[in-house]
Amino acid sequence: MCRLFAFRSIIPSQVHRSLVGAENALLHQSNLHPDGWGVAYYQGGCPHVIKSTESAIDDRLFQRVSGIVASETVVAHLRRATMGELNILNTHPFQFGKWVFAHNGNLSGFENHRDQLQARIAPDLTRFLLGQTDSETLFLMILSRLGERVDIHSQDVDTALVIAAVTETLENVCSLVPVHGNADGPSDETYLSFILTNGEMLLAHHGGQTLHMSTHKTRCSVRASCPHLQTSCESAVPRSNGVKVNHMIISSEPLRGENVWAPLSYGDIVAAGKDMALQWEHYDYGRHIDRQTKLD
Repeated sequence: MCRLFAFRSIIPSQVHRSLVGAENALLHQSNLHPDGWGVAYYQGGCPHVIKSTESAIDDRLFQRVSGIVASETVVAHLRRATMGELNILNTHPFQFGKWVFAHNGNLSGFENHRDQLQARIAPDLTRFLLGQTDSETLFLMILSRLGERVDIHSQDVDTALVIAAVTETLENVCSLVPVHGNADGPSDETYLSFILTNGEMLLAHHGGQTLHMSTHKTRCSVRASCPHLQTSCESAVPRSNGVKVNHMIISSEPLRGENVWAPLSYGDIVAAGKDMALQWEHYDYGRHIDRQTKLD
């Protein structure tokens, strides 16, 4: 499967260590995920997306991009292809307007359900479906459900509405596609772990492939000079809605360094809004597994 990384902070920060410098940085993980990479970062509220079909570890562009990126919001993806050719159109992250999406997973039997799933994409978004992957279909399904609630081009989007759109999309998918969600299962089973952002809000969902989250460090290396230092920078925050943090990092696996990591649970949806207040929801995949077992 693929590898995901995302970063959201109240101040622009460099992510070179996470992408290249750390012992188990994304660059080194590309040995097992060689089918392309993508990095999205925001400047002036606009996403810049750079992608390649080369392996990150062999691609000098990945190291150049990782070295210059300094942003409040970054999303990176390493691809291990399960569907679609190795080309730029099938390489993550996907972008529409300000929205960026990266997926680690697979929709089981997608070819059998493609038409039904894509019928749930809003007509004005269907023409932007350019690649062959289930991931891009999932992205546009989420934006379609969000577009029923709010103008997706709006500067400010309520985090709760984004979570509601994600939850409804998961319902749509689970009504058609068998869901198993065992991270150690075959690659052709259904996994729906992903990251979604518009630059101001960052959302992560654990849909079967592992995700870890960090909101604090053992000790901040710039604590003496940072004007934004607060208690949450160096201590765990409770898992409750409305708690504010200075940064949120999401990664498929913990990255070694000063950040303290905690695993998300299967079904978790967590988002940091524009004000960096956390919102948590949990999607119950279990009832779909029970239903599928009865059908089998």
